[in-house]
Amino acid sequence: MNKPYSESCEQNKEPILDVIAPIFSSHGSVLEIGSGTGQHAIYFAENMPHLTWCPSDRRPYLEGINMWLEDAALTNVTPPVELDVTTSRWPVSDIDAVFTANSVHIMSQQEVVCLMRGVGKLLHTQGSLVIYGPFNYAGSYTSESNASFDQWLKSRDPRSGIKDFETMLSLASENAMQLITDHTMPANNRILHFRKC
Repeated sequence: MNKPYSESCEQNKEPILDVIAPIFSSHGSVLEIGSGTGQHAIYFAENMPHLTWCPSDRRPYLEGINMWLEDAALTNVTPPVELDVTTSRWPVSDIDAVFTANSVHIMSQQEVVCLMRGVGKLLHTQGSLVIYGPFNYAGSYTSESNASFDQWLKSRDPRSGIKDFETMLSLASENAMQLITDHTMPANNRILHFRKC
């Protein structure tokens, strides 16, 4: 198996770091949900050495993540754990914050419900949840490119698609989290920063 590579990870890692570095400055450990190739885990761990970065994903992605970790040889990244957000008990604990990028729009609505419920259970008071990706506002796309992207997502899996910002707020509230900031990001993406109440 060749080491996996994502061009979008390379393109968005610096803008994401600029936003999450201040958020995570007061945290000690971050669970990344949906680490994908592992590129974000390496880059963010390198640039935030005070953090213990904990990558996770479904089983098919773990080998690729491990290839990136082995090459980087960082001491502040844990081995990736297998995590399916729909399971009732997650294989992690003692986490200060959660980060996920480009995952919510791939999930079904029920999987997003499970994600928010799981994070709500995992985080302690003042813990942070940071979500990167596109969102709709008031039921509308924010750009033509997002509308096309949503159609492409649904053609691959009808259960997937860009989620509504208002739905994310509601799910956060149901799980004792409140929105702190909604950051505008390049390429019609956002970063939503929630905090556990």
